[in-house]
Amino acid sequence: MQKVVFSGVQPSGMLTLGNYLGAIRQFVALQDEVDQAYYCVVDLHATTVRHDPQRLRDYTLMVSKLYLASGIDPKRATIFVQSHVPEHAELAWLLQCIARTGELSRMTQFKEKGGDQETVSVGLFTYPVLMAADILLYQTTHVPVGEDQKQHLELTRDLAERFNRDYEDVFRVPEAIIPDVGARIMSLDEPTKKMSKSNPSEMGRIHLLDSEALIEKKVMRAVTDSENEIRYDPIKKPGVSNLLAILSLVRGISPEALADTFSGKGYGALKRAVVEAVIDVLRPIQERYAGLSDEETIKILREGAERAQTVAAITYRKAAQAFGYICRESS
Repeated sequence: MQKVVFSGVQPSGMLTLGNYLGAIRQFVALQDEVDQAYYCVVDLHATTVRHDPQRLRDYTLMVSKLYLASGIDPKRATIFVQSHVPEHAELAWLLQCIARTGELSRMTQFKEKGGDQETVSVGLFTYPVLMAADILLYQTTHVPVGEDQKQHLELTRDLAERFNRDYEDVFRVPEAIIPDVGARIMSLDEPTKKMSKSNPSEMGRIHLLDSEALIEKKVMRAVTDSENEIRYDPIKKPGVSNLLAILSLVRGISPEALADTFSGKGYGALKRAVVEAVIDVLRPIQERYAGLSDEETIKILREGAERAQTVAAITYRKAAQAFGYICRESS
């Protein structure tokens, strides 16, 4: 059986170091380890909350360029924009018809993003079903997910198994690829929270396109504690442990070993090492990004969407016919 991987990133803001170390760098590695890799810019997901249309267009192009600048090769992986393949929305509707309100209301991310609001968009509520459609369209076998997305993948598996049981055996049931421990980068100013492009605090996150001076400013202001003791303890020392995790992921050395290396040197020395490491890893990405034109990127996205739709259309047609729809291509 072919090994097929699918994943995507929302164009909802400037991508962060957390996006790169926790996801995109893994995408790059996986493109050489699987038979087919599909990397999507999931713009449909970015519109489940209020958004600015021009920013959405700008961020969609930016994420696409950062995929390429980070090392995703359009000759080895299919890079495309979600809304360019209409089967994503079509299959999402079909899956919504077999999903249950109870299981969607239990989704942790829905509770976090909309639980306290009096009015929430239906799109935010059904977001996990669209994610399931994204994955199942390409007969995906493996999905790289972080801790915050594991619940959504479980729903995807449940929907695939439910459809296969009740109608016809159409979908492969995907498995999760869990990143290494420490791949979840936390906020620099609130180290108990994930580093996120939606965090309102600019100082909490490092953007992939930040200048060297700004990277230095953010890291040197990162929250630590008053002990001045360097050890890896995410519970009791979240700020210091986050700096060690960043350095670990960039340098390929365990955070415990790094803690030993910096023992007695003080937080300033650790922060300066993190600054140097982050600048080293982002510099070539920024240089490649600067060399990419909008026209070249849009051409790659157009070709990627054509390849993706060839596969997606086959899966959707099988599912629709099994569901009882008369498909346009049917005789």
